[in-house]
Amino acid sequence: MNELLVKLEECIERGKINLASPYPPAMKGLPGADELTKEALDSSISAEEVLNTLVAGMTKIGAKFSAGKAFVPEMLMAAKAMSTAMVHLKPFFSSGEVKRKGVFVIGTVAGDLHDIGKNLVSMSVEGAGWEVIDLGVDVKTEKFLEAVEKYPDCVLGLSALLTTTMANMEKTVQEIKAKYPSKVILVGGAPLSTDFCEKIGASFYSETPQGAIEFLNKHAA
Repeated sequence: MNELLVKLEECIERGKINLASPYPPAMKGLPGADELTKEALDSSISAEEVLNTLVAGMTKIGAKFSAGKAFVPEMLMAAKAMSTAMVHLKPFFSSGEVKRKGVFVIGTVAGDLHDIGKNLVSMSVEGAGWEVIDLGVDVKTEKFLEAVEKYPDCVLGLSALLTTTMANMEKTVQEIKAKYPSKVILVGGAPLSTDFCEKIGASFYSETPQGAIEFLNKHAA
């Protein structure tokens, strides 16, 4: 593997955003995902190969997170590094040179203003090669339905962090399923469980971004 790509993968895994970033301390003063992505593309490494490198870095930190060997701050830094690198790849997606795996529409359900978990999943899924449409927080059912009309083949992701807003999630899932019975809907959030997912008729529940990515990639295959 190209030495530049090895360094880029490490920057994603360890959350090294750019040259100015002091995190992680061991990489202070070194170029980060921003500079290395640009350098790789400028040196004629294909956009697809660069994307695969970014995905590999996110996969590594995601696996550590799932195993309890990395924590939310480290995941957020890795996701931020990934998002910074993705800016350089956007023109290649627009031109069709690099294909997205699909469209993932995500939002925190009505009445819930928590967004850390949603943002973590959003950035991680984008890092896995999906186009992400983030509807934000306190998203009413109508807004999810509008997104489905605009992106008919999308997969939906619903987040809730409060037990009091789980009822809103159930209502939203049921209304979406009533109109689009085959729509794939992922749910997540601290108070949720697989049992709750099955009870409300959602397609999949994951405790971690990595689990969501694995499910999405199987769906796209």
